[in-house]
Amino acid sequence: MMILGLAGSLRGASYNRALLRAALELAPGEVQTQTFDALGALPFYDGDLEAAGHPAIVDELRQAIASADALLITTPEYNGDTSGVLKNALDWASRGPVRLLAGMPVAVMGASPGGNGAQGGIESVVRTLRRTRSDVLDRVVAVPHAAEAFDEALTLTDPRVRDEVAQLMAELADRARATVALAA
Repeated sequence: MMILGLAGSLRGASYNRALLRAALELAPGEVQTQTFDALGALPFYDGDLEAAGHPAIVDELRQAIASADALLITTPEYNGDTSGVLKNALDWASRGPVRLLAGMPVAVMGASPGGNGAQGGIESVVRTLRRTRSDVLDRVVAVPHAAEAFDEALTLTDPRVRDEVAQLMAELADRARATVALAA
């Protein structure tokens, strides 16, 4: 069982990157995890680029997704929406003759320094994933006032949030197992 993590923030000291790290650490023991950390290197989606053949970095993203049994996405909120780099990655992943996201179990989380827990970013990602026919979990994790949930080293220390994240990871692993079993 492989879960691929995508963080929609490019900042190294991002709460969303830290949330992704914590979630992958809290995954059930039998689950393997990896991240795709090069969202910022993806060119903007362009149908002409796609028609000419995917750039190598796009093929790397698509291969990482194709090799995964489930996706875990963390998103910031920028002006009530997700980040451009995350939306761009989802656009690249959803295009082409092989619709990689269709049927893929996906969980979405978000953290923000403000009081809404990146709800606008989460809603934006969920809306996009539903359009791609991804199997999006109803449960999301929204972390408001992220500075209170993480310590100075960006370790997730809030026990309530850690429990929510662990539950989300268990549910995502269960959904991925069921999807793999149905495909067999």
